Amino acid sequence: MNTSDWISRSVSRLLPAAGLGKKMALAPADNAEVATKTGASTAGMTGQGPAAGNLAAAPVSTSARPALRSTRERLAGTLRHKEEALSPRVLRRTLTELQAVVDSHVSEVEGGRRARAVAQWYARATVERRRDMWLLMSEQFVADPQVVKQAHAQFAAAIGTPDEPAAEVRYRRATVSPRRRLLQRFSAFPEGIRFLVDMRAEMLPYLKSDKRLQALDVEMEYMFSTWFDVGFLDLRRISWDSPASLIEKLIKYEAVHDIRGWSDMKNRLDSDRRCYGFFHPRLPDEPLIFVEVALLHELAQGITPLLDESAAVQDLSKATTAVFYSISNTQPGLRGVSFGDSLIKRVVESLKAEFPRLKVFATLSPIPGFRAWLGKNATAMLARLDDKARAELGRAIGVEPVSAAHLLGAADKALELDAKSPVRHMLMQCAAHYLGQEFADGKPLDAVARFHLGNGARIERLNWGGDPSAKGLKQSYGMMVNYLYDLKRLDKYRAQLAQSKIPVSGDIDDLKL
Repeated sequence: MNTSDWISRSVSRLLPAAGLGKKMALAPADNAEVATKTGASTAGMTGQGPAAGNLAAAPVSTSARPALRSTRERLAGTLRHKEEALSPRVLRRTLTELQAVVDSHVSEVEGGRRARAVAQWYARATVERRRDMWLLMSEQFVADPQVVKQAHAQFAAAIGTPDEPAAEVRYRRATVSPRRRLLQRFSAFPEGIRFLVDMRAEMLPYLKSDKRLQALDVEMEYMFSTWFDVGFLDLRRISWDSPASLIEKLIKYEAVHDIRGWSDMKNRLDSDRRCYGFFHPRLPDEPLIFVEVALLHELAQGITPLLDESAAVQDLSKATTAVFYSISNTQPGLRGVSFGDSLIKRVVESLKAEFPRLKVFATLSPIPGFRAWLGKNATAMLARLDDKARAELGRAIGVEPVSAAHLLGAADKALELDAKSPVRHMLMQCAAHYLGQEFADGKPLDAVARFHLGNGARIERLNWGGDPSAKGLKQSYGMMVNYLYDLKRLDKYRAQLAQSKIPVSGDIDDLKL
């Protein structure tokens, strides 16, 4: 029996027997030890591939849970506690299989085969047993603390001497965990990267309640940042002539403005539109992120005309403005890996080459956090008004002195307010303040603003009633915002943002309270 056969046979002992459903037959002798666990639900996960079994689950409640044992304690034990999925014996066997994947005496190819066998077990395991594997990967594949300590001491002693470079190299190597090697071996088989991305997506909801998983999560984010570097990604235009399976994925993954069906999708891929996505060679049919663009003769004020299937096609010979109206990440497992900045730059370059008349590059963006923020800060915003403005606002609402509750109540009828309404003007002022003044941890508070401003854009214009949909009203009373990408001033605006000054146009500046 060769090594590959051995590892496959060993791992197969961990596989469930046919027809047992969630009762997993880990090995004949272990069936009595395995309690059926059905508390965690499983459902289809966005972006799941075949290796991961298309399963995801919501985190199990941790209320009234007893102190959890580390995998080190469990591996040394003989009995399984009630809340633990794998018995100590099966946990030890699973660790042995994982260690065999990174065995330094086997080739990359053989390591990949062993990793694939483990992935096959994982695909059929319950969520609780998958969590036990995550814990093993997180807690058992760590750098040797004594080796790290010794290398650090040698490096510290060598600073300023000719031995410093070599000591630094030894220290860096000492801090690399075997966990990294383990992930590399999983990436070696054809579906391996798909498997790891899906595995992290499934693990993410558990991170807050189980800090033991953080080491694995951080390692995966680091590895993905390397594997999915934009230098390795392909930019592709997605058109109506693209494979139907790919267009279906756009419908599935669209996160900003829901696609209502095939006719809506066709409209978004018409001749005056462009859709581009980043693709990875190991996930050739899966867009990692995609952006939808409308080619217009002026800056868009609202999303409804852009999504109007009956609207006339724009004359491309007169198009001067490219409006990015939707950007969607598709892979939750790649959280923390940034594509958007590079995607927009690459798309701008492609559009300029195809349409030399294009001069303006901007977005039509939602303001997802505004309404919730105003609900908590309306009193503080009212306090910024002078007596005259507060009196005008009170008369418009019909209550003096006006309170936060009165303002928020009037805002519920935002789409009924005319252009001269003091309530409408107040909401615009509050939105300008929210986007242009509010920070969290040194970055713009609004998530969409944080993305575009971080890319070097500036806040150009607020658009009243830009998104009259239920979603738009829920997020921002229907308001939308244009972020302008001035290609000659991107670095200037980034520098301003680094100094905690959000770049805004004169129109936005005039609205500040």
